Amino acid sequence: MNRGFFITFEGGDGSGKSTQISILRECLIEKGYDVILTREPGGTDISEKIRELILDPENGEMEDITEAYLYAAARAQLVRQLIKPALEEGKVVICDRFVDSSIAYQGFGRGLGDAVGIINTYAVDDCMPDLTILLKLDPERGSSRIAGREHDRIEQASDEFHRKVYEGYLKLEEKYPDRILGVDASGTIQEIADEISHRLDEIMER
Repeated sequence: MNRGFFITFEGGDGSGKSTQISILRECLIEKGYDVILTREPGGTDISEKIRELILDPENGEMEDITEAYLYAAARAQLVRQLIKPALEEGKVVICDRFVDSSIAYQGFGRGLGDAVGIINTYAVDDCMPDLTILLKLDPERGSSRIAGREHDRIEQASDEFHRKVYEGYLKLEEKYPDRILGVDASGTIQEIADEISHRLDEIMER
């Protein structure tokens, strides 16, 4: 490949992103691709420090717009330091969350609207995913899956907030059907993995 391939995973908490990312990574490696795995917020030293600020439950006084700017700052660093160079080298980059998360969580969930997209226009630096896999799971079911573990500041938000986030994701799927692949995350791990693999094979062959 002259240029790499950029894949992102999106979905609410408990939707199974980590499991499916791991399966897809191994599948692509077996097919001979050079795969880079990263996450948001995070992926670089600077971005990981910003992640700690965002997710720390002790930062409950953080303003919504501050949160949005911090996500964008972490993203800007990740794009320029890791994602773009990897794509230029022809690698496959898999990122756990990307700009769609900001639009869903801060734009819809926090009610910041179009401001989030404007901020992130500069952060993504024209580097958008070739494919976004959206794992769709009702937020109440997702919440039950992560019950019992320690929750970060975002996970601790209200049920109403997480419902708005989920509805935001559905609107993004409708708006960008060519890029966003919605997958029912209530199926078995293998069913979900098979659907993702089938669609990705079709796209990468083209």
